[in-house]
Amino acid sequence: MGKIDFSDTQIAFESKSDKELKFMEFLFRMMSKQKLTNLASSVGLKFIKWGIPGARYFVEKTIFSHFCGGKSLEDSIITIKDLEKYEVATVLDYGAEGSEDEEDFDRTLNQTLKSIDFAATYPSVPVLSTKVTGIARTQLLKDYQKKRGNLELEELQEFNRAYERLDKICKAASEKGVGIMIDAEESPIQDSIDFLVEKMMEKHNQTKVVVYQTFQMYRRDKLDYLKKLLKDANDKGYLLGAKLVRGAYMEKERKWAKEGGYPSPIHTTKVDTDNAYDEGIRFCIENYQKIALCNASHNLRSSELMIELIEKGGLQKDHAHLNFCQLYGMSDYITYNLAKGGFNVAKYVPYGPVKEVIPYLIRRAEENTTVTGEIGREHQMILDELKRRRKK
Repeated sequence: MGKIDFSDTQIAFESKSDKELKFMEFLFRMMSKQKLTNLASSVGLKFIKWGIPGARYFVEKTIFSHFCGGKSLEDSIITIKDLEKYEVATVLDYGAEGSEDEEDFDRTLNQTLKSIDFAATYPSVPVLSTKVTGIARTQLLKDYQKKRGNLELEELQEFNRAYERLDKICKAASEKGVGIMIDAEESPIQDSIDFLVEKMMEKHNQTKVVVYQTFQMYRRDKLDYLKKLLKDANDKGYLLGAKLVRGAYMEKERKWAKEGGYPSPIHTTKVDTDNAYDEGIRFCIENYQKIALCNASHNLRSSELMIELIEKGGLQKDHAHLNFCQLYGMSDYITYNLAKGGFNVAKYVPYGPVKEVIPYLIRRAEENTTVTGEIGREHQMILDELKRRRKK
């Protein structure tokens, strides 16, 4: 097989006009400045909340248009079709962050069911993403975890309603031939999420992978948990869906651990996280017939490792259980070069009304400042492509 050249900026940015590329250069230059990004995120949210004229329009035309597919499912069709032109699939996510109201939970349920119906009509949208905090109270999940499931009757009934919402989502996805990736969240609620996801996989992954668990490999316990879940899947006769990420709540997790007086669940160094992540990739590929893997990473080395393992094992590179994914608006040099090389690759594309998606966008901007190496690499590639086009 021919080696993929991830430095090929022509392939990486083929889908972008000169104007779009210049805007990307500006955006990535700004994102590399942590203090500026944090300030802009905070001020932007407040301006929208206060109804400052032009604030929402500005956000919509800048970070929203770059990181989101659209304000609605229908609005996202252009993005989906643009990605499809370059053999890139779409993982759709209703980007509104969690609420604490039962009516909002039912609204999120209905929106997700609508998304499933929508995805079923687009072969290039094979998977959706959802969060348990979109259908259940955060405090309820904390209590369930802290009390090991021993809730009062009223709380137990509320937890069962959350279970039923998730089950409806997974059942509809199974019937329509769509996958569901369930996001990992913060450690004080993650055990509760794990319980729900494990039940969904056992119920809906009997003959094909519908439900994907998300493994935050910056946590010290997640490599062992991945191995434990495969054993559980083999014992109970279901297939394991595994979406591997490094993790998105590092600073919060360390702060909570310090305040709570318990050891941080996060690996001490980035090297330890990288090693755990890559070992997780190896484990999934060794067991690819039983595990559907989504390598959801912006780390170039992890993508290269997966390619090496696929080629070394003589595996079919577009096998349904071997998948890559990057966020829409980031790491185009990985995504488009993988697609050109014939691998299964998707963009994670959030959508939703601008005001509701703002918390997601702020979290994304702040997370980006913690991966300055990746941001810097992509910024340089954008500059290289602009230079190449000028010479042409």
